[in-house]
Amino acid sequence: MAPPIESRRPELRKDSVTNRWVIFSPARAKRPSDFKSKSPAPSSSDSLQTCPFCIGQEHHCAPEIFRFPPQNSDWKVRVIQNLYPALSRDKGLDSSTSLSSDSLLWGCLLDGYGFHDVIIESPLHSVHLSDLTPEDVAQVLLAYKKRILQLAGDDSIKYVQVFKNHGASAGASMTHSHSQMVGLPVIPPSVSTRLDSMKQYFNQTGKCSICHVPTKDLLVDESVHFISVVPYAASFPFELWIVPRDHVPHFHELDQETAVDLGGLLKVTLMKMSLQLNKPPFNFMIHTSPLQALDSDLAYSHWFFQIVPQLSGVGGFELGTGCYINPVFPEDAAKVMGEVNISI
Repeated sequence: MAPPIESRRPELRKDSVTNRWVIFSPARAKRPSDFKSKSPAPSSSDSLQTCPFCIGQEHHCAPEIFRFPPQNSDWKVRVIQNLYPALSRDKGLDSSTSLSSDSLLWGCLLDGYGFHDVIIESPLHSVHLSDLTPEDVAQVLLAYKKRILQLAGDDSIKYVQVFKNHGASAGASMTHSHSQMVGLPVIPPSVSTRLDSMKQYFNQTGKCSICHVPTKDLLVDESVHFISVVPYAASFPFELWIVPRDHVPHFHELDQETAVDLGGLLKVTLMKMSLQLNKPPFNFMIHTSPLQALDSDLAYSHWFFQIVPQLSGVGGFELGTGCYINPVFPEDAAKVMGEVNISI
């Protein structure tokens, strides 16, 4: 049994996946069970009359890329262009000709070519991802897969980031349940850092760090093909990872069977988080391998889901150091998340 919070000393833990140091400082929080959202994500019932993501309002949206089922007005999932994209899907000048002497001194200048898409997860405004059946969540996941494979056909796209912002404080501008993906012409620094850290672990141990993610006192739930855990060095309170049991480098290797299995575990995980933490705003991200990863990189690269409830802000210390302060020990967070049983 862990000692009372008041008597526990701070700890520093380093994550072998993110290569990030985290300070666990229990003096900065009350009991883990008291660490609930004080500003739960709003109901999706607002703005129902004007929501362009609702079925029947498709003409108000940016152009559609595809839908499930295809060519069906009674759709379940739609993938559309983002009306306000971060990048332009129209290629500009050859990036090799756009570098100046100043850019070579201060950094690198590239044309802002890429893709920014929206995945509408349900035709109904009041339905969240966690309300869907495992089979319908799987349709959302398979929509991610299909779009990633489409983007992989463009040699200029090096990495695809899939993410979901739920709640205004988590970055969502629309309450209708949706997620996004950005196809980037570069490999982001955090991805390079993650892969370098996983390579270092592999070179030292001969093992994949995700395949051997610690589970003792950290396991929250499991399914046939996946486990959900609180990471050993969680950067955020009640952060959760969903990890494939098998060694799989790319998310887009997901098939129908594993998509339904993942859909069920993702649904349960989001429901537990909602019940235990008072419906917090949250983000989730899919961490995967670069599209053009070398075969030699695939031995240590392993995709996973990261889910982060927005319960505490990021301050100057975190921004200045890259280290995070987490007031909840991962073992305590896993106990809180694991004590509720949900059947679907």
